[in-house]
Amino acid sequence: MARPLRFRYAPGSWSLSRVRDDLYRSLDSNLGATERDPWFAPPAGYEARRFDMDDGSLALFCWTDDGDGPAGVGGGPGAYWIGNTETPSTLWRTEKYALADAPFQVTRWGERELTAVLSEEEPWFEDFPHLAWYFLPVLCSKDGAETTREFFREHAAGFPDADRFEALGFYEQFLATGVLDDEREEMASKLGTSEYLDLTRMTATMGEFDVARLLVNAGYDIEPEIEVSTDHVIDFRAARADGTSTLVEVTRPVAPNRRAAGTPSAAVRDTVETKTSGQLEAHGGGITLFVDCSSFPDDDWFAVRGERPEVGHRPAVVFRSRPDGSTEAYKKGSVPLELEEALEWV
Repeated sequence: MARPLRFRYAPGSWSLSRVRDDLYRSLDSNLGATERDPWFAPPAGYEARRFDMDDGSLALFCWTDDGDGPAGVGGGPGAYWIGNTETPSTLWRTEKYALADAPFQVTRWGERELTAVLSEEEPWFEDFPHLAWYFLPVLCSKDGAETTREFFREHAAGFPDADRFEALGFYEQFLATGVLDDEREEMASKLGTSEYLDLTRMTATMGEFDVARLLVNAGYDIEPEIEVSTDHVIDFRAARADGTSTLVEVTRPVAPNRRAAGTPSAAVRDTVETKTSGQLEAHGGGITLFVDCSSFPDDDWFAVRGERPEVGHRPAVVFRSRPDGSTEAYKKGSVPLELEEALEWV
């Protein structure tokens, strides 16, 4: 699976003639390319060109004789390339950097260009500006642009029987709080940059955002991707101001209507068994498991809520969130988290 969109940094001196010789000619001969001014003014002190390929892909390039390098790299003459097309051979050995690691003005310029392209191709994203910004590295990636856009457009980000605008408004409201902005590349990239639509993986990724939202709404500070001594990575640490904290792992069952056989309760048990027989078993305790049933339609959730099946791990929270912001849940064992402000126990 390809990586999310990132900058390449090419130190050294550049000029318009070198850009045309080393970049444009290669792109044009292989893909057919149009070189033009960018849509937005380049960063102060930089020159910039935009390349639109005949296959619909694009690339942006800006250069300066006296600029800042990426985080941890000195300044001086250099250039930044970003695009969802093939990389010219001149840039093959350049280092890649996350969007947040480039100088702010360079990142801001590149994101404005890419966001404008996204809005032109998928204008409905304009109603969800923070969601579009957050997932921009995958929504404009080389291999994942079509599949990630389809996931939001056609599959309501994993909510069943939900209007796309209601579903995406749910995530827009949470992401706009900014609590996960610092982890943007890591969290957004979990959605995937594959050219093949993988609803199971994508929906499971949104389960992590569902749990993050519950924890934040309950008053916890969250830290994603916690490395533990078993060489596993636990999804979150939820902490209070008094210093107490709890490790949280998330799993999301596939909705029964997308499984070969089984009942809603079986879907919950089978999914959790995979988690408990591996990662959680190896850790040996001290983790609260959240089982996200937000993919379940009403009838399936009502069955789970009524039966309250065991999940093979304690403590556990089994819950379902809806696009209107409501969440129902039941628990198994003594859950060391105060969640009453974020959900309704049933």
